[in-house]
Amino acid sequence: MPDTIRGPGAGSRRRASTLFPGRRFGPLFALIVLIGAGALLTTCVHRPDALTQVQRSGVLRVATINSARTYYLGPHGPKGFEYDLARGFAQSLGVKLRMVIVPDRAAIIQAVNSGRAQIGAGLAISPGRDARVRFTPPYLSTPLDAVYRQHASKPTKLADLSGRLVLPDNSALAAWLHRRHPDLQFTVDRTANTEELMARIAHGDIDATVANADLVAMNQRYYPKLRVGFTLKGVRQQMAWAFAGTALGHRRDGLYNKAIAYLVQARSKGRIKILHNRYFGHAARLGFVGGAEFARQVKKRLPRWKHYFKKAGREYGVDWRLLAAIGYQESRWNAKAASPTHVRGIMMLTRNTAQRMNVDNRSNPQQSIDGGTRYLLQLRKRLPKTVKPPDRTWFALAAYNLGLGHVLDARRLLKRAGRNPNVWVNLRDALGWLSEKRYLQHTRYGYAQGKQAVAYVSDIRAYYDILMWMTSDKKRQHKPAALDEQPSASGADQGDDKNTPPDISITSPAF
Repeated sequence: MPDTIRGPGAGSRRRASTLFPGRRFGPLFALIVLIGAGALLTTCVHRPDALTQVQRSGVLRVATINSARTYYLGPHGPKGFEYDLARGFAQSLGVKLRMVIVPDRAAIIQAVNSGRAQIGAGLAISPGRDARVRFTPPYLSTPLDAVYRQHASKPTKLADLSGRLVLPDNSALAAWLHRRHPDLQFTVDRTANTEELMARIAHGDIDATVANADLVAMNQRYYPKLRVGFTLKGVRQQMAWAFAGTALGHRRDGLYNKAIAYLVQARSKGRIKILHNRYFGHAARLGFVGGAEFARQVKKRLPRWKHYFKKAGREYGVDWRLLAAIGYQESRWNAKAASPTHVRGIMMLTRNTAQRMNVDNRSNPQQSIDGGTRYLLQLRKRLPKTVKPPDRTWFALAAYNLGLGHVLDARRLLKRAGRNPNVWVNLRDALGWLSEKRYLQHTRYGYAQGKQAVAYVSDIRAYYDILMWMTSDKKRQHKPAALDEQPSASGADQGDDKNTPPDISITSPAF
């Protein structure tokens, strides 16, 4: 019968003699102990914390996936909500940003815990992940929508979807549904992401799924047959940054603390709101009917004028799809269009504008597109230098619709209110003030239908995004860009280009 260790008496000595019988092993045992002690001392050498590593290298490494909501390469360089947020943090630390692009969200956690990256971005908090990484408090909370197809019976509760619901491979949401709705029958498709599932719904292949509300609004522009039945209660997607495992929770980590402080400040000062508007704020504006009609006209009318838009784009360094989006918003690509206010042509130029742009015939599509492009660039150039891309584009579009003087008036009103006059999310509010009596005494150009300009810009942004998607070789990825976005100096470690499903959080907001 094997011995057991019972204490400091004979039993313990007997056990030791069983493990190391005979005195001849004494020197070998001592050598093993010495080697083990040396290895232990080697591993106990103090390693610098993450903040020190970043400061010494001058580089912040952030792991994420390639997707519409995180990071992607636009026509002029890296873009994405998570990319811009991480870039701001790197700038606050005075270091460069390096994006580490991995194939899926599980790989984000692996990259962080292995030391390949200091931060994981594009993750939602979930109990399973909470045990593997340390999350910051969430900085963005988004509802989840139940999505179905037009003309199908509208679901109003989860029970209506039982047996019809298909989810992406996301254990957090599936586990939540099993726990909260044990009678609900659904399928988990481990081969598809959320965007693919929405495409299948639009094509009639499956009945319903659940998706992040921002992603739903974006995809409704591409698939006008998608509908939202209801918003789930008791669950939201909570986005947060991830740091190396929870074992470090008792150790001082300056980078983790600085990240929390940065995110809290970014939220309190409106930075996160600005970024959210930049990438998702215009998504739901177009509506189902408008999106379907636009897609129809892309095939029916655009081919007649596409070469003129492309020619102007090449000549003046503007994405032709943005010019085409403006043309559709102005005239629905009707070269003979005219309004009661005597604006004409595809780009709907006034007489005065046409004269300044040396346009002889506003109904001539080539002249109209060329003149409208030069006018837009002129407006953009006249804006204050403090207005940076991509917001500079939206300011110029508002001026195209409303007049530059009114846009400058709106900036003045923002200054009086103590708000940043250089970002679109604020200008959008101030343009609406131009029709309110109490503000007019503080303007130079008086009353204006500013809300109309806001809708105008939002529609163009939506049309532009649809054109970007329809003319892309990779339609499964949403890659919006702006007229004057500049390439970033930041690099990215490229991994597999895989569009993965958004994560689900079942925790409540921390701030």
